[in-house]
Order: sequence, then structure tokens, then C-alpha cells
Amino acid sequence: MYTLWIIIVPLLPFLKSIPTSYFVFGRILDRPLTNCFNVYLYLLISPYTVEREDMAKGSYEKAIVSLQNLLSEKEELKPVVAERIDEITTELQTTGCNSFDPVQRIKTGFYYFKTEIYDKNPELFEKLKKGQEPKFLVFACSDSRVSPSHVLNFQLGEAFMLRNIANMVPPYDKTKYSGVGAVIEYAVVHLKVENILVIGHSACGGIKALMELPEDGSESTDFIEDWVKIGLPAKAKVLAEHGDKTFKEQVKYCEKEAVNVSLANLLTYPFVSDALVNKTLALKGGYYDFMKGRFELWGLNFGLSDPCYI
Repeated sequence: MYTLWIIIVPLLPFLKSIPTSYFVFGRILDRPLTNCFNVYLYLLISPYTVEREDMAKGSYEKAIVSLQNLLSEKEELKPVVAERIDEITTELQTTGCNSFDPVQRIKTGFYYFKTEIYDKNPELFEKLKKGQEPKFLVFACSDSRVSPSHVLNFQLGEAFMLRNIANMVPPYDKTKYSGVGAVIEYAVVHLKVENILVIGHSACGGIKALMELPEDGSESTDFIEDWVKIGLPAKAKVLAEHGDKTFKEQVKYCEKEAVNVSLANLLTYPFVSDALVNKTLALKGGYYDFMKGRFELWGLNFGLSDPCYI
């Protein structure tokens, strides 16, 4: 629990937007205001101060009200405090600690997209304005290192995607897994994708969690363990066929076998099986090894024919 003496940094935008401003010194205990340093702010511009203990007991809203009351009483402090706020803001932004600025990262990211992609591909974006016609539905892991758009160079409008822990596709269940079912139904029935690709990957934390599930069924997380249990058939097969291997090797086997479990689960969705029978849909499994920079691709035959290595 953080001990809040005075709320300062969260109020900077607020204080800049109001007619008057006032600060007393503040500090947040037990955790620095940035990743790199503790910030102590001093601005003793009046004999009137806010009692720190009272502020600590109050809520964020009470702090704002208290400051507003002080500001209304000390009209003459406007120019002094406005100048000091600018100094504090500059200090926080220029401290030499290589702090990460998420807002600036978002701005620069979109600026690059706008100038280098959007503005340079008017025909593509005119087409996308009219709708989408993706050829793929892709299931991939949420892992930040394995974005399919980068790994397979998917362009905008080319792949409808769902990313989750360990790239799992659960079996058909209108109650428990309706979110996943909605994605599959929309992609197959309405977008009429021609391919569903499930991509596993190396060093998958979700698969490692699956392999580490305790045999007694106990759980230590709210969602993760229950979710990765979708892959229990893969774990069972790996332990039966590769019980003599090291745990690290078993995890690698399971990373691929869990893809096959997801492909099998896709067959439990009526609109998927119907599309397969009508030959309007194909299911494919993939495995991206970012340790070696390799990609493996196979079909729904579950190893009956050789996979394609890229």
C-alpha cells in the first residue's frame, strides 16, 4: 500500500488547466515516481499548507477539492506557480535515467505508420474502407515476440486474428468459450476465410505453465491455469511418448502438440467442419522458432506427412 503525502504528478495536467495553482512538497513512499529515481518536489510559496497526514487519509478527489479551495484563496500565486509547474515538468522529462515515455512511443509509432504506410498506400486504404476480405484466420500467442504480422509479413486486411495465452483453440462451448467461438464463426461464416492457421512458438510460457500443472489439480492463478488446461491432451501425449526426455525437451514437444490439439478442437465447430467437407476451408498448423529463425508448417493430417520447413 502506497503512502500518499501529496498528490502532485497526477495533478500536473489538472493544475495547468485551472486559473490558479498551488503546491506543497510531496513524496510517494515505498515506490519511486519513475522507474529510475525518487522525486521530491518542494514549493514553499505560502504559509498556508495542506496537512500531509490529512491528505494521506483522503482520497484523490479530496486532494483535488483541497487544492481547489487553496487556489481560490491565493489568487496572487498564479504566475509563480505556473512557472514552477513548467520547471517541475521539464525536470521530470529531462532527468537522465532513460525513462520510457509510453505516450511519446505511441505518438512516434503512429506517426511512422501514417507517413510511411497509410499515406504511401492510398489504393490499399481506399479498398479497406469498403470492407475486409482476409484469406486467413490466425490463432497466435499473445507473446510480444511472435506477432504474426511481423513473422509472416501479413498486410492489413490479409489476416483476421485472435491472440491468447499459448495460442489455444478451445472446443466448441457456447457458454465457456463464446468469445473464441464468435471469432471463428465470424471469420468462417461471414468473412469466408479460406485458411485457419494455428501458430505455436518456441519458449512459450503458456505451454510451460501447462506442463507444470500440479497433478493434484490445485491452482495458484485466477485464469491462466484454467485456460491452459485446454492443452491437457497434448501434455498427456508428450508425457506418454517422451517421458524419458528432460522437462525442457518435453515443453518443446508440447509447444507443437498443443497446436494439433487446437486443430482437432476446431473440428468441433459445426461451421468449420461443414466448410472442410465443402472444401472451402483448410486447416494448418505452424511453429515459429524465434531462437533459430525458422518456421514449420503442416496440415490437418497430424504428422501423417512431412511438414514444410521454412
